[in-house]
Amino acid sequence: MIERALYSDLEAHLTKKQATVIVGMRRVGKTTALRHLLAKVPHTNKLFLDLEKAENRYLLNQPMYRDIELDLQIQGIDLSKPAVIAIDEIQLVKNSPSVIKYLYDTYSIKFLLTGSSSYYLKNHFSESLAGRKRIFEMFPLSFPEYVAFFDDDTRIINQFARQPFNQTYYLKYKALYEAYLQFGGFPEVALAETDDDRKSYLSDIINAYIELDIRLLSDFSVSDDLVRLVRLVAAHTGSKLDYQKIGSLMGISRHKIKDYLMLLEHTYFIQTVSAFSRSTDRDIAQQRKIYVADTGLLNQLAKVSGGQLFENAIANQLHWLGTVQFYQRKSGQEIDFILNEQIAVEVKETPTPSDLKTLQKRATSIGLTETILVSRHPAPGDFKDFVWGGNLVNLPGTSIH
Repeated sequence: MIERALYSDLEAHLTKKQATVIVGMRRVGKTTALRHLLAKVPHTNKLFLDLEKAENRYLLNQPMYRDIELDLQIQGIDLSKPAVIAIDEIQLVKNSPSVIKYLYDTYSIKFLLTGSSSYYLKNHFSESLAGRKRIFEMFPLSFPEYVAFFDDDTRIINQFARQPFNQTYYLKYKALYEAYLQFGGFPEVALAETDDDRKSYLSDIINAYIELDIRLLSDFSVSDDLVRLVRLVAAHTGSKLDYQKIGSLMGISRHKIKDYLMLLEHTYFIQTVSAFSRSTDRDIAQQRKIYVADTGLLNQLAKVSGGQLFENAIANQLHWLGTVQFYQRKSGQEIDFILNEQIAVEVKETPTPSDLKTLQKRATSIGLTETILVSRHPAPGDFKDFVWGGNLVNLPGTSIH
């Protein structure tokens, strides 16, 4: 089994009393992580409950706690001793937070839990388990994790993380990075044998997300409007959010569009990027930009330009490195991304020295001294003062998720 970067943080929390809660989009690897953690438990007083199975939902849905305790004992749990119970997809049983809270407070039970979205947790879960849980977010594979699925030695990637362009490094990982851009970072998609299989998996993920997660986690009925909105968002990735304009295009009120988009963000389907500003700025654009959380999903939903695709990929990659914003004045002058309020990042498919000079000038104008020019392809000539997208990755030991 290939371990995710998040596993070290999860394993460190395994010895804590607090419930370990893993949230993220469907099929990013939460169940695999849960089984990995359960395998690390040194004793046998442990149990895995998959709430997609009716008998397990019944166990937690019983109105009397005593009946739940008896069923856990039938399943092999000795409540008089420390135990570990892993529950997959907790959002499938609405009263699961109250059951977990009771068992947590009554017995020495360590809970390992997964849920499909922060939307559910924020609305139904947080108050019930206040102070009794720690939430870990899981996302599609980072590029180093993607490489590990094909070559478990990622030391070279660590060595060249965010370093200036190197032709040998580029040639070694070019094909993998292009596949990563095209099909994204869902584990089963990465491991699929053919491109047709990858496209089929991505289609399944989208359908399951809309038909299962959205129906379950919201008050919205699954409608053609939501499907149309998802495709519209994909086609306009990297654009600023204009609820009025989107609503006009779709014939839906701006308030409903806003609610839809909030749901898409809280269920990890999209991410929005806010505007960066200094206190003295008076004329910057304030609307947020929107990106699809996985480029495989993006390609499955819409035909976008190579520049749009690459910008979306970099937005997602920067997400692993910290807080991502963008800068744009009303005059149109812009910087693609601002990382951690300190680093100006410009994205170009093929970079030039003039791109770097422009970036440095604009960064200086807003008080930033550090810049990164990111490219998808090598630059013409001898210019190498840029970072290739395939090594815009996290340095070892600095994971933020």
